[in-house]
Amino acid sequence: MDVKSTAKTVRYTPRKVRLVLDLIRGKSVEEALAILKFTPNHAADAVAKVVKTAAADATNNFQLNEEDLYVKTCYANEGIVLKRYMPRAKGSASQILKRTSHITVVVSDEK
Repeated sequence: MDVKSTAKTVRYTPRKVRLVLDLIRGKSVEEALAILKFTPNHAADAVAKVVKTAAADATNNFQLNEEDLYVKTCYANEGIVLKRYMPRAKGSASQILKRTSHITVVVSDEK
């Protein structure tokens, strides 16, 4: 059975989150959390939170065994983009795009 968990509007760019997600794809949940704990990337904390949520949903709502769970799929889609402006020379302004992500993790007990 597949169990999906999503975190929306996370303040990390999707490109940086995808680098972290590539590390855990296909791994067991325990191994994925160990990898994320020692990954020196700020997005690893947000991804670990989503993995823990998906595993908790699987065990509490669907009575699946936590040792059998693995990360089946994980992806980061682009969320809303916050537009900010910074003053520049000669009275002009340049745009700053603060990107967000929607992080989705699917855990399963079937190989």
